[in-house]
Amino acid sequence: MGDGDGTAAAPTLSKPGLLVMDVDSTLIDEEVIDELGEAAGSGDEIAKITERAMRGEIEFCDALRERVALLKGLPVSVFDTVHDKLHFTNGALALIDELHRHGWKVGVVSGGFHEVVDRLAAEGHIDYWLANRLEVVDGALTGKVLGNIVCKTVKLHALQTWAARDGVPMSQTVAVGDGANDIPMIQAAGLGIAFCAKPKTQLAAHESINERDLTKVLDFLR
Repeated sequence: MGDGDGTAAAPTLSKPGLLVMDVDSTLIDEEVIDELGEAAGSGDEIAKITERAMRGEIEFCDALRERVALLKGLPVSVFDTVHDKLHFTNGALALIDELHRHGWKVGVVSGGFHEVVDRLAAEGHIDYWLANRLEVVDGALTGKVLGNIVCKTVKLHALQTWAARDGVPMSQTVAVGDGANDIPMIQAAGLGIAFCAKPKTQLAAHESINERDLTKVLDFLR
């Protein structure tokens, strides 16, 4: 896996690098779409679709469209309510600070939504971020996603694009995620970590962390 260099050394903190992570259930403890579903009164239905998508049983883009359709009519103020319920995963902010101290950049890629991720990125001092946008008309969600959906390929391309922008070789990149849609970026990174992940993702990753503590990522970086 990695970039074809077999037994090459893991990324090191002694040189600049890039870490890209998923947001829902990785950077934060919650799944934002499930929280929005609760607010819409279709929480159970949405959570079941989320679980199937993360396990790779259904295609992510289809699953996202299906779930977003169930949010139709929600007022945009719901993003404030949901944001206030979110918690950064234990160790997330410490990990970001430590990487920054070593001249690394940190990006997040999310199948979730800019309306929430923009704020998390600001609070977490994250350098790059990418998420989906929900269509809003007259202050309410229409149940549609705007533009291209952030799927597994978009996540992979974000990792590659941000690394190229900073002149970071792929051998100096780390990708962290929990779902099936994180697998391509996990496999492409110099070090791919499955974080409290679904079985398919654990099998695809170079390393796994099964404790909700993101500072454990540092154990793999020397």
